[in-house]
Amino acid sequence: MSFNHTSVMLMPAVDLLNVRKGGVYVDGTLGGGGHSEEILRRLDGTGRLYGIDRDQDALAAASARLEGAGNFTAIRGNFHDVRELLAERGIEKIDGMMIDLGVSSYQLDTAERGFSYHADAPLDMRMDRDQPLTAADIVNTWSKEELTRILRDYAEEKWAARIADMILEHRERKPIETTAELVACVDAAIPKKIRMQENGHSARRTFQALRIAVNDELAPLRRAIEDMAGLLVPGGRLAVITFHSLEDRIVKQTLRTLANPCTCPPKIPVCICGKKPVVRVLGGGGIKPEAEEIARNPRARSAMLRGCEKL
Repeated sequence: MSFNHTSVMLMPAVDLLNVRKGGVYVDGTLGGGGHSEEILRRLDGTGRLYGIDRDQDALAAASARLEGAGNFTAIRGNFHDVRELLAERGIEKIDGMMIDLGVSSYQLDTAERGFSYHADAPLDMRMDRDQPLTAADIVNTWSKEELTRILRDYAEEKWAARIADMILEHRERKPIETTAELVACVDAAIPKKIRMQENGHSARRTFQALRIAVNDELAPLRRAIEDMAGLLVPGGRLAVITFHSLEDRIVKQTLRTLANPCTCPPKIPVCICGKKPVVRVLGGGGIKPEAEEIARNPRARSAMLRGCEKL
């Protein structure tokens, strides 16, 4: 299957970066290369763009798409490790960076990757297919308490405990090996009347929680954003696209703290903690996709764009 992906909030995200010719930029979630292609167009043959992704299929597709650009370098890795990945290449400061935290259309639409609850496939969900942990490993070996925790913490699933019970009941008979078997566990746990009232598939939260757990998406995010902000030169910008409330909350709170790190009690008239703002927040309360984009690409409907500029 060819790597097809429609970049979400393409122009708003790249506009927010305010790309400067001759600058050094990083696309931390390269995907199909859509955002990178637009950044390179604005660099107009100058500067350098580094594209990071842990998915080999994404790296191969984006490299083929952008092979004509002499100022593009693809890096296999995780944007959580951006400081180390760039340091290995002698880069200490950058003019801008963006990350798109969504699952790519390719990953969702390629059944054998196991991200989608719409197709029956092996229960995988790894973005980096060289890592050992899969979604099947989690549902078949983790305790009821651990399963309940990730369903609650990573998906705010009200039926977390019942779904965990059904998973344990199923795996006592046979291992849960496919997405369809997992969907059946969710359907058995949530009453049909409730499922019929759902706005969307009842398994979507369970799949979200497992994907986050498999790929360790949330725990390192705060530190990664702090590292990205630390890499920026004065006037450099960071753009982040999120797709669910949990990651968006982390991004929003981290940017706010970087913009206002003072820990002094509110009633103290003069700051004595000595902590100075690192960035200014861009885009106010966040930027949502235009209605036209959502109509063209329904997967954009939950997207939120946030950004900051280094002081």
